[in-house]
Amino acid sequence: MRRLPGFVTEDVPSVLWEDDENPDSWKDFVEMAKAASAPFLTMSDITLEKSDVEMLLDDLRDLNFPDAESNDLEEAEYLVNYVGKTGFLQLGFAHQGVMFLHESATEWYERYQQLLETAEDFGSIVLDETSEEE
Repeated sequence: MRRLPGFVTEDVPSVLWEDDENPDSWKDFVEMAKAASAPFLTMSDITLEKSDVEMLLDDLRDLNFPDAESNDLEEAEYLVNYVGKTGFLQLGFAHQGVMFLHESATEWYERYQQLLETAEDFGSIVLDETSEEE
């Protein structure tokens, strides 16, 4: 079996492997790909870069968000400890026109994604208000 570096997007028909309680479930997933005679396995990973954390911090600060009572900015600053570490991994194989996927994410990466969404959502509210005033 060969490895194909690639990410499978949400618009492709797919089935997501569900076994969150087993940290080694990716091994079972690979065995399933072998049993299905898949010629290759797709693999994509995301490593947290320093620039990612800096951009998130800038966005949160520029938006005057979070407010004084929120600890989101402190959590974003703590993400510096994970720079250079892999936070997300997607494995996949094609079988009968469907992609079977296994995705794993660390808790800190999931929190990073939540903070990004918060900054983006808040930013779009600010932009929408500005465009209505014009």
